[in-house]
Amino acid sequence: MNIIFFVLIGAAFLAAAWRELTETGTDSQPMQELSQAAITSAGSAVELAIGLVGVMALFLGLMKIAEAGGLLTILARLLRPMMTRLFPSVPPDHPAMGAMILNFSANILGLGNAATPFGIRAMQELDRLNPHPGTATNAMALFLAINTSSITLLPTGVIALRASLGSAEPAAILPTTLFATVFATTVGITSALILQRFFLPPTASGELPGETTVEPGRDPDAAPQTRDERERDAAEPQPMAIEVPMEGYPGWVSALALVGVLSIIPLTIVYGQRIAPWIIPGLILGFLLFGVARGVRIYEVFVEGAKEGFQVALRIIPYLVAILVAVGMLRASGALGAFVGLVAPWTTPLGLPPEALPMALLRPLSGSGAYGIMAGIMQDPATGPDTYVGLLVSTLQGSTETTFYVLAVYFGAIQVRRVRHTLAAALSADVAGVVAAVFIVSWLFG
Repeated sequence: MNIIFFVLIGAAFLAAAWRELTETGTDSQPMQELSQAAITSAGSAVELAIGLVGVMALFLGLMKIAEAGGLLTILARLLRPMMTRLFPSVPPDHPAMGAMILNFSANILGLGNAATPFGIRAMQELDRLNPHPGTATNAMALFLAINTSSITLLPTGVIALRASLGSAEPAAILPTTLFATVFATTVGITSALILQRFFLPPTASGELPGETTVEPGRDPDAAPQTRDERERDAAEPQPMAIEVPMEGYPGWVSALALVGVLSIIPLTIVYGQRIAPWIIPGLILGFLLFGVARGVRIYEVFVEGAKEGFQVALRIIPYLVAILVAVGMLRASGALGAFVGLVAPWTTPLGLPPEALPMALLRPLSGSGAYGIMAGIMQDPATGPDTYVGLLVSTLQGSTETTFYVLAVYFGAIQVRRVRHTLAAALSADVAGVVAAVFIVSWLFG
């Protein structure tokens, strides 16, 4: 992100300087416009974040009720039967399985702050099943491919931002996001399973000297662990176990839940515009009813979650200032207009307006950067939250993930440098998410 931030500011300065030196005999003052854009964008970023405080407090308060009521546990039990089939090399009762289930459950609910610690713990536990430290296993690659496909069924953060910017139907992106994220996840899983046949793990010959034995639960495609490695693992302190249901619901219950989720997609597509005004009131009432049914003290828990929402909205102010200032300067310098004019003939026929292209390109690299660009696009009166461009960037934000950040954090936690097919599978999911988002938004709102 350091390089991206510098490139954006540097390109804006050079473009404005070129115009200042070459556009003689005109009334334009590019450098003065650049200065004014930087100051104005910084103020707009703070105003945007302050306007977001109330809506973020509302949604995080509701999610806190769901979390306190055990919705995470319910999702974990629903996912367990499917997870044991997707990850046959991981023992069902291993801590890695529990951490992965909790990570996916938190992502589905849009609880990114909870998902990341579970994901890091999952990678640490998967590394204990890894006979080749420093090299990603098939299970790691599949886990991260699913993670980077952004399996979020409820994009509360994007809905909150749209609501704060005065969208008439802030939840209108729910059907488009659901369609795009399911498509991206499917492609990510398929790519990981196919590519693992071509990106084989290292062989034992010449790399793992010493006596070897095969331990139960290890990746069957990977070579066994050496005696030295077993002694090293035995000497290391064992991590704390994560509390997760050790038994899932019956297989038919999980299958029925999956069919139910998939059946929602065509319903929301066909009737999305009719049900959009009902979504937010329905979510508020639904979460409160769930909390009451589970014995949660809904008012106290809601207030606790709202406090977290208030803090989150304030924490993002520096990130918004940085990105919106960079984008504002780039726009005022004329560099962004030149870029848009250059790519418009190529991307517009594909349903991807040039205004949305910077966000699509930046999303895999920086979550805060993409969020700032999305906010800037929807703040612009020409591309507000309810235009085609506004709906598209909202869907992209909700259905794609910061791929390089996720891989850097998760692999960095266990010192894995040879990622094998992980990046290819993750980028395949990213591309699929963009294609699906363009298709569904074009169909419904184009």
